[in-house]
Amino acid sequence: MVIGVGGGASNRAVDGGIVTIAPARWLVDHAHLLPATGNALDVASGSGRHAFWLAARGLATLAIDRSAPAVAAIRQTAARLQLPLRAEIVDLETDDAPLAVAAYDLIVVVHYLHRALFPALQAALRPGGILVYETFTRAQALRGKPTNPAFLLEPGELRSLVARLDVLAEREGEFEGKMLASVIAARR
Repeated sequence: MVIGVGGGASNRAVDGGIVTIAPARWLVDHAHLLPATGNALDVASGSGRHAFWLAARGLATLAIDRSAPAVAAIRQTAARLQLPLRAEIVDLETDDAPLAVAAYDLIVVVHYLHRALFPALQAALRPGGILVYETFTRAQALRGKPTNPAFLLEPGELRSLVARLDVLAEREGEFEGKMLASVIAARR
């Protein structure tokens, strides 16, 4: 399993028949801005590639996703690897209060967009906590999936969604063959 090296979809490994993808390059390239200890949250974790990377770095990590099979696979792998990682089934679009207030030193969200969640994400950060967010822009629809405007950021929109935070790094455009907007921001 690839936990702590590389980035991007081309960096794959096989472990016991499970194909894993290395964490997003944006996250790995900005590791120096992330806390070395504390509580981390991987939102819409999917296969858990970011959660595994964070837990391997020593962060007490919670992975949340609405897919029961994905959560079960994360739990099994985390137990086998003895990582400080929990996984829970949470549907962020239907659950009333899915995120605890001021509970996390780091929150990572990659390739997921639910605009209504931004206030809860910001409130879930402890003072000084870091939000790492990366998802697709509208320009991605011209290249393939996703194409639903509900899941695509408008130009400059990510910056406005995190306006209550201090932006430490940001980018928008074509990266790793995708049209993306990315930000790393800290709670005041």
